[in-house]
Amino acid sequence: MEKKTDRTVQFKDWLQSQPRDAAWCILINADPDAMASAMALRRILRNRDRSVEIRRINTVTRPDNLAMIRYLRIPMSAWRAEDAQNYTRFAILDSQPSHSKEFGGLRYDLVIDHHPQTELEPFLEPEAYKAIRTGVGATSTLMTRLLRALGIRPGPMLATGLLYGIRTDTAAFTRSGGEEDLRAYQWLSRYSRETLLRRIIRSEYLLEWLPLFSRAFRSLTECRAGGANATLGDVSSPDLLVAVADFFTKVHGLRWITVAGKVGATVIVIFRGDGISDMGEMAQACFGALGQAGGHRALARAEFPVSAVPDGMKPADFVLKTLQGYHAKRGRKGNALATTA
Repeated sequence: MEKKTDRTVQFKDWLQSQPRDAAWCILINADPDAMASAMALRRILRNRDRSVEIRRINTVTRPDNLAMIRYLRIPMSAWRAEDAQNYTRFAILDSQPSHSKEFGGLRYDLVIDHHPQTELEPFLEPEAYKAIRTGVGATSTLMTRLLRALGIRPGPMLATGLLYGIRTDTAAFTRSGGEEDLRAYQWLSRYSRETLLRRIIRSEYLLEWLPLFSRAFRSLTECRAGGANATLGDVSSPDLLVAVADFFTKVHGLRWITVAGKVGATVIVIFRGDGISDMGEMAQACFGALGQAGGHRALARAEFPVSAVPDGMKPADFVLKTLQGYHAKRGRKGNALATTA
């Protein structure tokens, strides 16, 4: 069993303080890391409470995520605000309440996440358990630590889910992740099923998505600092932008990529990079004043309303011009520093 730490002791104490037979709702923005983490928390809580349900605020469209739900039999349903009265306790994993308006209107008893901390106190119950750890690559790593501390051996489906959560958020340790993530991955490998993992990994693209890649190739425009921008126009889901952006990370010589599109009345820009340029900083600097933006060094995201685009400009042109302006400004700063030196 993993050596006890202050955090795991705190979690055990918090768990013991919770009333038995509570009705728990685990609320997530469903992606592999969030779903695996929810599976782990459900396993922990079901030792004490009969009612533990996983609810998602988003629609799952990516084929690998759908495969994960199918093969690992994840019991999850769509969240409706009117269902809040059915629960007495709320948890949020791999996200924070301010990350989406869908998380609003609730007070949480547990928050575990690996993203940079945002304002939490207005959303927390007085005795809530909070663990925000930006030093790890995945929330699945944090949940694995808790399973080990509690002496819970995961079944093959849970272990495979957590393994895939770590693999996805660290891009198989090529984008992020450290020693703690690696230790968790190795421990989970003892209990996971390789056949299940392989089935999920191979379910990456849908046939009907292929025209999107053609659209991305035609619109691909080089930017400074070894990067490029592609525009897909109107899409039905942000997941399509993510799939295309992840594909471009495999292109040799492309240090970073942004893929922009419009979902309804919202412009969404997905950032991916090699970790040298800070994608989270780029997203915030370019679009933070217009809506929500941020992320990690290697991946980030920005969202803002179409109404924020200047009159007379198309969203695609505005995104490209903003990105080019950001890098031109950084280039001038770099030249100035070089001249001074």
